[in-house]
Amino acid sequence: MPPSRREELVETAMRVFARRGFHGTGIEQVLQEAGICRMTLYNHFKSKEELIIAALRRRDEIFRNRLMKFVAARGPEPIEQLLGFFDFYAQWFEDDDFCGCMFINAAAEYHEAASPVRKASLDHKVEIIRHLHRLCERAELSHADALAEQIGMLLDGAVVTAHIRAEPPGARRLAAEQARHAAEALIRAARRDRSRALPAHGDAEKPPGPPDANAN
Repeated sequence: MPPSRREELVETAMRVFARRGFHGTGIEQVLQEAGICRMTLYNHFKSKEELIIAALRRRDEIFRNRLMKFVAARGPEPIEQLLGFFDFYAQWFEDDDFCGCMFINAAAEYHEAASPVRKASLDHKVEIIRHLHRLCERAELSHADALAEQIGMLLDGAVVTAHIRAEPPGARRLAAEQARHAAEALIRAARRDRSRALPAHGDAEKPPGPPDANAN
């Protein structure tokens, strides 16, 4: 089934906003690239902001679907899936159309806490952290809440670094690889913490035995 005019508009807006930014992109630029008239736009969206939010939600859907499929293909082990996030980002950074994170860029342009655009950006990041947290719990890593947040920060830091450091060749992939090494160190520490928190084999409390016959 061919995409609807609304879907065409949202897909085009997603590409244009990702490439050119939000405040700096006029609605006419989106309409011209989509080949859609202004009346069609306002049949579906009341404002440019509503179109931006729809574009962000579509980007979230596409990005997380691709990410989850990639990570799941790493196998059933949760730690391998956690580290698979960084491998996915490394591939993403080398795409010809890589323009940084659309959600970080949107939050930077719409910095008011109550902005619906900022909220849509936050929703994406929350979903990423939520999935990281599930994997940390499955791996039985200590302090899963904090660890998921830390790994999320490493991912976002790698995105910003890759966006800024386009040269020399390979610099973008290196950003993901270095973040992966940092995540591996965090995971190792979380596993050590977990092992110290568990009783050693044979040290678990044993039920009391029969009373000593020679006891006073």
